[in-house]
Amino acid sequence: MIGVVKYNAGNIGSLVNALDRLGVDSKLTDDPDELRSAEKVIFPGVGEASSAMRYLKERTLDQVIKSLNQPFLGICLGMQLMCEYSEENSTECLGIFDEAVKRFPVGEIVPHMGWNNFISHSGVLFEGISAVDCMYFVHSYFVEVGPDSIATTDYVLPFSSGLKRENFFGVQFHPEKSGDVGQKLLENFLKIK
Repeated sequence: MIGVVKYNAGNIGSLVNALDRLGVDSKLTDDPDELRSAEKVIFPGVGEASSAMRYLKERTLDQVIKSLNQPFLGICLGMQLMCEYSEENSTECLGIFDEAVKRFPVGEIVPHMGWNNFISHSGVLFEGISAVDCMYFVHSYFVEVGPDSIATTDYVLPFSSGLKRENFFGVQFHPEKSGDVGQKLLENFLKIK
């Protein structure tokens, strides 16, 4: 079973539908024991950082998530919450990645919304995906390119569109809304042991 972290973020239905299309059993849950026992965990998200972190902390899910050993994938806000800090309402996040989440510069068209490809990408999550393949993005905040970056994309400036540390993966785009290419990325994640 794939555990899908429930934390009052939007866009859960699209992810659950994508997993259904792949023939995968999933469960939306905020139960710590169910997340610990899941084969893999996906941390989706469309929403606002501080309210999402408040929900996680009220249920001790912030500690549970950091303790997980199975493959874990954060999507969009889910990836951002895996970082140290977000400028969105000055939010302390999970600290899995030693990065800060920053707002795109004032004067730019925000959010970054629509299809975009990669400057570079590497690793098991991106097997069979080309740098010219496009994923669907919707975000006003970004993570700079750093030591945990496994994919970079350009919008105004280069930013991390994929992160990895140990069993934790994060992507800034929405694979569940990115057609066949996004499905391929989800399939790659589901194959990780």
